[in-house]
Amino acid sequence: MTSPTPSGDRPRSLHQKIGDELRAQIADGRLPIGAAVPSESELCRQFSVSRGPVRQALSGLRAEGIIAGSQGATARVVGSVPTQSLTSFLSFTEWAHSSGRQPGQHTVEVAKRTVGADAAGVLGLDLSDLVVDVLRLRLLDEEPAMVERTSFVLDVGRHLFDFDSDSGSIFVHLSSCGVELAAARHTFDAVPADDVDARLLDVEIGTPLLRERRVTSTSAGRPVEYSDDRYLPGRVTFTVSNTVAAPHSVIRLVPDD
Repeated sequence: MTSPTPSGDRPRSLHQKIGDELRAQIADGRLPIGAAVPSESELCRQFSVSRGPVRQALSGLRAEGIIAGSQGATARVVGSVPTQSLTSFLSFTEWAHSSGRQPGQHTVEVAKRTVGADAAGVLGLDLSDLVVDVLRLRLLDEEPAMVERTSFVLDVGRHLFDFDSDSGSIFVHLSSCGVELAAARHTFDAVPADDVDARLLDVEIGTPLLRERRVTSTSAGRPVEYSDDRYLPGRVTFTVSNTVAAPHSVIRLVPDD
């Protein structure tokens, strides 16, 4: 149950250990796609813990797109734990430049606050821990294209308080500060626009949006960033490319004309 931690990283908390065990059961087929996840009470007995860590672990798995089902309802496995890494991933700014488009951004807030449940489960944090949250509207050729909601662990996010986040790529700035961003896991689905999305993207509440949830980690496997990005499907689409011979998949953002 206990995983070794990289030097300098905090010990694995209870909800991380529960999440890791469930991921292992999903990866090796003990909990196949479609299977019901043990109930909160069953997991409490299995791990000899209270409901708090169990709920945090399940929230993290939901945020990763591995299980589905609201709290209190029977959750089921809907995805497997990814085993392939991306050959590369780009920031929105770098991608836009590489596609011949003009990126832009309007920062709504950069704030230090206690972590939300979804981000806590993915980042391995307790609900009392602080993170740096960023809310930005991303633009393509001066037109709204995406709403970016990102949570950074505090020692990474602190670098953003002396950075003009309207000036360009946060990832490029963090890299220049010595932050290692080595790997990312992406989960894609569709969600209706909430009131914040609707206001920033100038669409009706309930408008279908393409959502990318991303977890970015260091080479040691420490997750340091969780992002929930919501794209207007009329502006951006996603293309997944792979081959039989290639061991990796490449995910590309494709601007719509």
